[in-house]
Amino acid sequence: MCGATKGGLSLDGVNLDKQAVIQGQVLRGTGDAAEPVGNAYVRLLDRTGEFTAEVPTSATGHFRFFAGPGEWTVRTLAPRAEPTDRKVVAALGSVAELEIAI
Repeated sequence: MCGATKGGLSLDGVNLDKQAVIQGQVLRGTGDAAEPVGNAYVRLLDRTGEFTAEVPTSATGHFRFFAGPGEWTVRTLAPRAEPTDRKVVAALGSVAELEIAI
């Protein structure tokens, strides 16, 4: 087993017993026509809407956060697209996997 998840990011070296992971991919469009969005930014907001962290997407549109357990909002900011918010729940021992279409 290579440690990759459905979204394509490897979990090698990640101890899920001690980490709550939020990760995914930002895509422009849907279905077979969807294209990965590199150079977008993904923000992690806590349950009160306060900014916690921000990461750029990779060339393949992927991102990852190590978060505390609980409810979060993932906000995607990309060129030529309105900001997109997605609610997610992070838990120790699991990976919250998102596919965000803009």
